[in-house]
Amino acid sequence: MANLRTRLFGVEMPSPFVLASGPLSYGAEGIWAAYRAGAGGVTTKTLRLEPAINPTPHIVVPRSSNLRATLFNSEKWADLPWTQWVESELPALKNHPGILIVSLGHTAAEAQVIAGPVVETQVVDAIECVAYRRDALPSLVRAVRDRTDLPILAKLTFNWGDELYETAQAALDAGANGYTAIDSIGPTLEIDVNTGQPRIGGAGNRAWMSGAAIRPVAQAVVAELVSRFNVPVIGTGGIFSAEDAVEMTMVGAAAVSVCTAPLLRGLAWFGKSSERLNRWLDERGYADLAEVRGIALSRLHTADGTTPLTFDFEPTLCTLCRLCIIVCAYAARQIEGEKPRDSELKQILDTERCRSCGLCVEVCKPAALRYGNWPREQR
Repeated sequence: MANLRTRLFGVEMPSPFVLASGPLSYGAEGIWAAYRAGAGGVTTKTLRLEPAINPTPHIVVPRSSNLRATLFNSEKWADLPWTQWVESELPALKNHPGILIVSLGHTAAEAQVIAGPVVETQVVDAIECVAYRRDALPSLVRAVRDRTDLPILAKLTFNWGDELYETAQAALDAGANGYTAIDSIGPTLEIDVNTGQPRIGGAGNRAWMSGAAIRPVAQAVVAELVSRFNVPVIGTGGIFSAEDAVEMTMVGAAAVSVCTAPLLRGLAWFGKSSERLNRWLDERGYADLAEVRGIALSRLHTADGTTPLTFDFEPTLCTLCRLCIIVCAYAARQIEGEKPRDSELKQILDTERCRSCGLCVEVCKPAALRYGNWPREQR
């Protein structure tokens, strides 16, 4: 079996999967359950001076069936007092496996009170700094750095737009050693179409989106962070399968963090995903997950490619679903023939109309239509 053991800041984890800060890491009991289920690490809910009082309801599944692997939430930070974490929750995690990361926020003033006692528990391996405001993150990191030599992860959000990378640099300058990327995206708003009422509680009924819908955004940010700063990044956002974990690792993630998947699928997700990841690596001849880490970065294009696409058509695979024709905005493609999977079927492409967008290939489920001059491994 392939080796899934992963080292993060010198700490060995039995798997690359880290339970992200969220409902499942509410306290020591939940954290131990995650470790027993196979999590390689856990990040606590965010400790602040005042415990959270959450609106109700504060987690909903989107109405659209296309977003069933996604959640909207208006949940806040830890609802247990930070003093309880220091006095009982963290000490109860002594001799934990893998890595234990304490999430701490959201201001430098809070870190000045909480960080020292957290470190003094001597069970914590790293601190994750999370701030709601971009300008608050560097000072939060600095306040934590003044109180510990432990590794510090700065949690970044796509909501900061182009200033995300400036903030990332400022966090490094303030003493961070790496990043967690990305936080949930928002705000979002979901309305019950039968009542006209908002589906989630909280001021303004705004929520934040996590889960499968944000994974491509997260991967783009992780790739950029690794390329620019060359520090450890925990890739976070939308990991639901072994293949998702492979993708995130291929763009350079040092580990992958998950919240929505185990929340919707149960903690058994960790063990099952590790088994699937092992199988995926074995089937492709990889002995170690580290062999795929970052391999996509050198293949990312630095400029637009404009060479017209060519296409291969295998008639014996074609089911005559005609999706390739339906989705072609330019009416560039036709099929001749009446019998599915018939060797006599012919694809006719009007090269003058075709814009080489590639959507026809992407919707061909039986793979009867393939790229002729685009690398197969990029499909």
